[in-house]
Amino acid sequence: MPAILVLMVTAALVAASGGHRSVAADSPAPAPAEHRIQLAEATEAVRSVLAEEARNPEPEAPRPPVVPVPEGGPVEDTYFENIAFLGDSRTQGFQLYSGLKTGAYYTAVGATVESVFTKKVETEGGKMPLLDAMAGKTYDMIYVMLGVNELGWNGTEIYHNQYAKLIDRLREDHPDSLVVLQTLIPVSAKQEAKKSYVNNTRIAAYNEVIRQLAEEKQCPYVDVASAMTDEKGCLRSDWTSDGVHLNTKGCKAWLEYLRTHPAGEVPEAEAAAPAEN
Repeated sequence: MPAILVLMVTAALVAASGGHRSVAADSPAPAPAEHRIQLAEATEAVRSVLAEEARNPEPEAPRPPVVPVPEGGPVEDTYFENIAFLGDSRTQGFQLYSGLKTGAYYTAVGATVESVFTKKVETEGGKMPLLDAMAGKTYDMIYVMLGVNELGWNGTEIYHNQYAKLIDRLREDHPDSLVVLQTLIPVSAKQEAKKSYVNNTRIAAYNEVIRQLAEEKQCPYVDVASAMTDEKGCLRSDWTSDGVHLNTKGCKAWLEYLRTHPAGEVPEAEAAAPAEN
């Protein structure tokens, strides 16, 4: 209840009861009938106010819209020293071919926003689910890219709900880490021509879910897809070997986008010097 209403109702109750009176403990005099009537009316007024608030609660202040992480930096590779990457075979390729030597990687072929909870895979700590392998570790940020293996799921609602659970789990296990979402990189025109469920229309729909989740969960998101798309909306053919996974050139372009779009604060000492023309 707003403070002004509390004051008004309190004043009404006090007035109705005759104010704060000093009465002897053994005083037999009851409150006058008119005061009892006024008190009952004031009580009813409180109930009315509370009922009205229950029917028409005050709207929550709108959250600021979430926009893609803007261009900044560029940062040195040391920026990624205490960052974890969670992903599927695409992120495995990033680890192998981007040239980035810093950061921790939690990846598996076929990984999804669901399998990372329960499917046991080979990790540095033994065979266990990826989220269990990450638990207990401390990172400044956790970059997530998962969704390609989910493209065959029935609609986007399951993907949305399971991804939301993933974000919640990461925040529970790593309360001091910033969870950063990455949009899904498109596939090539050659892959698009196959007319399979791994296509750019579905990827665009899933990327919209990622944007929604960024707003709902107040996570920064890095729009990697925008940097990996040609004029036709497809992955550049010279950046992929099979139409889905990135080659060395594509992985380096991915890293360059992350370097020029840092999601967290960039200490001045970590900013890379601009390239000379």
